[in-house]
Amino acid sequence: MLNTFVQSIWSDLGLGQAAGWAKPVLSGVTVLLIVLLAFLSAALARRFIAASHQRLSARADGPEERKRIETLERVFRYIASVVVTVVAFMLVLSELGISIAPILATAGVAGLAIGFGAQSLVKDYFTGFVMLIENQIRVGDVVEVAGKVGAVEELTLRYVRLRDYEGAVHYVPNGAILTVTNRSRLFAFAVLDIGVAYKEDIERVSQVMKETATALRAEPDWADKILDDLDIAGVDQWADSAVVIKCRLKTVAQEQWAVRRAFLGRLKNAFDRAGIEIPFPHRTVYTLPAQENAGAEKSALHSD
Repeated sequence: MLNTFVQSIWSDLGLGQAAGWAKPVLSGVTVLLIVLLAFLSAALARRFIAASHQRLSARADGPEERKRIETLERVFRYIASVVVTVVAFMLVLSELGISIAPILATAGVAGLAIGFGAQSLVKDYFTGFVMLIENQIRVGDVVEVAGKVGAVEELTLRYVRLRDYEGAVHYVPNGAILTVTNRSRLFAFAVLDIGVAYKEDIERVSQVMKETATALRAEPDWADKILDDLDIAGVDQWADSAVVIKCRLKTVAQEQWAVRRAFLGRLKNAFDRAGIEIPFPHRTVYTLPAQENAGAEKSALHSD
């Protein structure tokens, strides 16, 4: 259809009877039009996807839904660019006189062969599609996948790109992901194991912990990050040098680590003020009296 349209314009200009150079020029003009239409189609697709993203984000219930919409926008942009490129490439080949049918047939056979040889690649794409549909991971989430933990910077049908706390970037193929641990959904818990000396009164220690958590929650910087009072599970271990009390604070997602550090810092000061001992490993050294020590040395000499 595009070729017929160009030929009609060519004829209207009175150039339809030009013999040798007309056909190559006509093909070149058609190829340029195909490339131009491909660029326009890609631009329109991007604008349509961006507009849809804005409308859906405006109707989203919260930041969690907006993060999912942003992730889907990235994937649809990638798919649209691939589709436009493939279609334009096929049209250019057809205009240059290269038959597409053998190429498609060859591509089908080659696709089967490659599919058997590159099952991991197919698995990557399939797993990535399923994760997107089920909304398991979104850009900005903190997740653990394939033994790596970090914030999701990019999510494609092929891989997940993570950046860990040290700044290292991990590219995890979707096919290698068997379990997704997402630490960014709705809320989280800052879990703490608090060790105190065996001589301390557990009830008094628990009271100091609750008062410290309540004071932290009342601070303006932490009021909107801590969602509930301190939950003390009770004595969790009798360790070598401490009684370990397990507790947790319910927080906004991705704030559990900051809340944990803030609570531990304030609890250390509160324990110091209350005279509660924070234990550490002790070593007791016994010394023998002088006579016993001399006798032990003689025994050692006789044994030699």
